[in-house]
Amino acid sequence: MATTLSTDVLTLGGDESLDVTRAGGKGSNLSIMIQHGLPVPDGFVIAASGFLKALDEAGWRDECRRRVRHLVDTDAEPIDIDTESAALVDICARLEIPDELVAAVHRAYGRLGESVPVAVRSSATDEDTAGASFAGIHTSVVNVVGPDMVIDAIMTCWRSVYGARALAYRVARGISGEPSIAVVVQRSLAAEVAGVMFSADPVTGDPHRIVVEAARGLGEVVVGGEVEPDAYVIDSTGRVLSRRHGHQDLGVFARPGGGTQRLRLDGDAPWVLDESQLEELAMRAHQITEVFNGVPQDIEWLIAQGRVWVVQSRPITTISPTQQPHRESDEKVSPAPPERTEARSEVLIRGLGVAAGTATGAVRVLTQASQGGRLGRGDILVAPMTAPDWTGALRRAGAIVTDKGSMTCHAAIVARELGVPCVVGTRSATTALHDDQIVTVDGTAGTVSAGRDVTPSSTPVTRVRPSGSTPSGDGVVTGTRIMVNLALTERVEEVAAMDVDGVGLLRAELLLVAALGGEHPRRLIERDATEEFIEAMAASVGAIATAFAPRPVIYRTIDFRSHEFRELLGGEEFEPVEANPMIGYRGCYRYVCEPDLFGLEMEMLARVHAASPNLAVMIPFVRTQWELAEVMAAIDTGPLGRVRNLRRWIMAEVPSVVHSLPEYARLGIHGVSIGSNDLTQLMLGVDRDSEICAELFNERDPAVLDAIERIVTGCRALGLASSLCGQAPSNDPSFAEHLVDIGIDSISVDPSAVDATRRIVASAERRRLLGLSRRSGSSTGSAG
Repeated sequence: MATTLSTDVLTLGGDESLDVTRAGGKGSNLSIMIQHGLPVPDGFVIAASGFLKALDEAGWRDECRRRVRHLVDTDAEPIDIDTESAALVDICARLEIPDELVAAVHRAYGRLGESVPVAVRSSATDEDTAGASFAGIHTSVVNVVGPDMVIDAIMTCWRSVYGARALAYRVARGISGEPSIAVVVQRSLAAEVAGVMFSADPVTGDPHRIVVEAARGLGEVVVGGEVEPDAYVIDSTGRVLSRRHGHQDLGVFARPGGGTQRLRLDGDAPWVLDESQLEELAMRAHQITEVFNGVPQDIEWLIAQGRVWVVQSRPITTISPTQQPHRESDEKVSPAPPERTEARSEVLIRGLGVAAGTATGAVRVLTQASQGGRLGRGDILVAPMTAPDWTGALRRAGAIVTDKGSMTCHAAIVARELGVPCVVGTRSATTALHDDQIVTVDGTAGTVSAGRDVTPSSTPVTRVRPSGSTPSGDGVVTGTRIMVNLALTERVEEVAAMDVDGVGLLRAELLLVAALGGEHPRRLIERDATEEFIEAMAASVGAIATAFAPRPVIYRTIDFRSHEFRELLGGEEFEPVEANPMIGYRGCYRYVCEPDLFGLEMEMLARVHAASPNLAVMIPFVRTQWELAEVMAAIDTGPLGRVRNLRRWIMAEVPSVVHSLPEYARLGIHGVSIGSNDLTQLMLGVDRDSEICAELFNERDPAVLDAIERIVTGCRALGLASSLCGQAPSNDPSFAEHLVDIGIDSISVDPSAVDATRRIVASAERRRLLGLSRRSGSSTGSAG
């Protein structure tokens, strides 16, 4: 074992060459630029050997290496990656930095100045290379003040080498080598403006088009995609070829004494960069590219006290070698656009993978639903965001890619049901991709790559089926019912043939859009076309109820939020403008205020139930007892009230249900379905679609789990059926085990997650029988 680590702290840009194996990609590139006289903040590097020696001294290096290699060699699933990541991060959290290394870091920090703010940034030995960028995968900590805080930040960087994102990237790229990480410590500068630039067009590889993105404050908001930056395309002299004004209502700035602060900005402020600054950036882009032998660079920069500084540079991994310029020729000829038969290249953009599978096709960039006619069957739909009025286009898409979005956004929900790959939250898909470009979308890894997937397992199809698209046939039997979520009639026969116990959530909203051609239902009422509404909706709901009979089909009544209703044809005539429609005019309260529209829905359900008695009705977003009383009375006095054996459910999305459940039971409900997404956001006070607060949204938070348990146990005591609809049980085995342990009756998931959920639940039930679960108890009631 090593006894000294003082040689593992290296001067950034010193006489000693810092190669990638010692300083990581980031540290090596920064050192090279300093040696060439480029304006890079000074600092030092904790070499990768320091991390490996710490693992050696703790006796864990071989174990960590073995676990990572196994993940890559077996092409591990996300669940396995998450599990291994948690174990490996826990190992790193227990590492101790040897005293010799601590002393060396203190000395190196002292040479920068007393209490000087620094940025502590991960520099993995695999990253920032031509083959793998690992961009944004590992952790960095900015505006760190004091040597002890630097030590803590170094430990944070070390742990990130085994983070789930880093391991998933390795699995996706087949990088099975031993992970190792250096850490760069650089003097922090109070950035007035920061951003990124590409010394060549990252899509076409054109070396005469420099792409610059800029925002106010620290560059994290640009690199992390938290704001829409100003975007410029300039030539080698800085002359603007095109530009796009962004919207920056958020800035991250250094906080005096350490850390950062987020400040709200004027989103309509003037352009971030002026001509002289663009000229200097163009000059630096040219110089940096020359330093790295003409290889186009992805450069992070900032402006402090009127001067441009470079804080990172790496090869543009989205440009293939054939697209890179030949240094021996100065002829300004842009490379031809990619051929439609090109092989799959590097990743063009990344986002959140929300619907598994891969698909290859031609890009079609649409900015609004009315352009849906341009989308051919199997095309890759690229849009800023989708809403219910996009449904027609989504049905034809081979895959879906959006700038914004979350795991529970409209595009994600529909994609999972249709069985098409989907990547959301890419930030820049609509600008980085262009019509007719051939790409491969990986909805598992959250990537969009140039060209076709040419791996041996690939086929040139544009649509994939979820793993559960046919009965699993593996004989897995569970006491907990596994239901399915639906929102469209497409694939209904295929989904009905799956090993599912019924439809736990039939979302009315998308059926409505499809049935009415995107028209607001109030327009039909105004022109006395209510029978058209009833017949169209009855046809769709009836088809689903018939396909699943005699299994239960639980229809959730229309729960458009006001801003979604406004997107329908004529919606602006009828819908209010609300600051926060998520907790506004929706659900049960809306039915009280608009009994005529609710009455039409009840008439439709009565007609379907006459032929399909397996149909049940569910009321969403119930906030108070008096609202539900009004709605139950409306059901009783309408055509649906005359139906025999009608099962009535409510959604448990509002925390007040925990208190009011006995009163709701007395009003005559038969079951409660927990909407874990809405319940989580209202329990924790966080918008589930907020990209800024995404890390706060946690369905496994103890407060959320406690509320779920209270609802389920309350239902059991009152003789009500209990269910939960959402992705969490299929994504997190511990969440599913919790539901089984507390005795939930059914779990409803999207079609693609059915088989995985049934296996997870079966395993949890076996553990419970063996007495290995956290508590005992039995499930009662009926999901139907």
